[in-house]
Amino acid sequence: MTILQSISHARLEDIGAHGVAAHALEAALDETEAALERLRAQHADGSLPLLRLASERGDLAAIGSAATRLREGASDIVILGTGGSSLGAQALVQLAGSTVSGLGLVGGGQRLHFLDNLDPLTFDAMLARLPLATTRFVAISKSGGTAETLMQTMAALDAARHAGLEAKIPVLFLGLSEPARPDRKNALRDLLTHFKVPMLDHDTGVGGRFSVLTNVGLLPAALAGLDIVAVRAGAAAALAPVLGRSPAREVAPAVGAALAVALARHNDKAISVMMAYADRLERFTRWYVQLWAESLGKDGKGTTPVAALGPVDQHSQLQLFIDGPRDKLFTVITVDTAHKGPRMPVDLVRLCGEDALSDRTIGDLVAAQGRATAETLTKNGCPVRTFHIDRLDEAALGELMMHFMLETIIAANLIGVDAFDQPAVEEGKVLAKKYVMAG
Repeated sequence: MTILQSISHARLEDIGAHGVAAHALEAALDETEAALERLRAQHADGSLPLLRLASERGDLAAIGSAATRLREGASDIVILGTGGSSLGAQALVQLAGSTVSGLGLVGGGQRLHFLDNLDPLTFDAMLARLPLATTRFVAISKSGGTAETLMQTMAALDAARHAGLEAKIPVLFLGLSEPARPDRKNALRDLLTHFKVPMLDHDTGVGGRFSVLTNVGLLPAALAGLDIVAVRAGAAAALAPVLGRSPAREVAPAVGAALAVALARHNDKAISVMMAYADRLERFTRWYVQLWAESLGKDGKGTTPVAALGPVDQHSQLQLFIDGPRDKLFTVITVDTAHKGPRMPVDLVRLCGEDALSDRTIGDLVAAQGRATAETLTKNGCPVRTFHIDRLDEAALGELMMHFMLETIIAANLIGVDAFDQPAVEEGKVLAKKYVMAG
């Protein structure tokens, strides 16, 4: 096991009144047994395709072939998509340094860009600066009707036409959307098919925010040179205790779901803060925010997820976390960074008079700060769950992602909501289209 979860510092016995009482946690854990049984049944009958992805290998060759085709002759690859069609992939490719703050400007090889927000100035500037003849565009939308992705795709197609590249559009573009159906319009597929752009099929049974283990997440990961087999193997490791019929107390996602729900029910912890101590987990925390918020925030239920990154957010949010309202559960994720990174030379340490840093590495300080943050929160009576990752690689991230997808699904069962719909979001999409048509 590469990931270790601990909830000891979220218990009443350890931190006092703001911790979860043993009886409340046990009751919630008992409730998760039914959710786990349901997951096992859905795996067996295939009604929740997400659960079969962890062991699936038959689609990986097609993903690899698509990545090879896109990379050929490319200087830049632009991923067009929003929300679940982008965040999971971004979380994966951070392992390769892509989308890591500070590395993007100095990275070598092909440049991978994610245009996941719609901003007219940004998109216009991007199209003006990209070498369009050597840029590849991948447009991703499960339904094919996402307005943001459609507009991005049409703008990119039009830019290619104006650059005299219309004949090359089938090489420059790739689409990823649900298969065509006679009873449902798919605007993205219709648009790209007109230009003879090749299409990959989006799994019809896996929604956007849960799609990171499909080609939606794994194609960009393959483009970044990551081991996509290892991503799925890691996911299988998180799923194994569920399928192996381990009791809930030995299933990490069930424990996490029970903790979050019990603290919300009995301790008024309405906010769930995830703070990761690694640049390569920054997008992961944002992916978690969408997963938790959009899956659980229904019918007046759910808790509010907040993403934070250490050590930087110690300087912007930790004061509030420790001395502000006691309405939060904290999840602190640390990575084994000790003895890694630049080492501080003794002579320079002496010049600045900070003897404690002598012969220490940057990784030593980050490791100490992650530990210190968790302990400081605990000493101040804040419930803290910790994850420690020995080695942050494809398998570890796949395991972490499957953990939180399972935890989210189990939590949804406990609070009585459907983890897979998003009615409020759909209402907003309808209104936005109405207003843009009105001019």
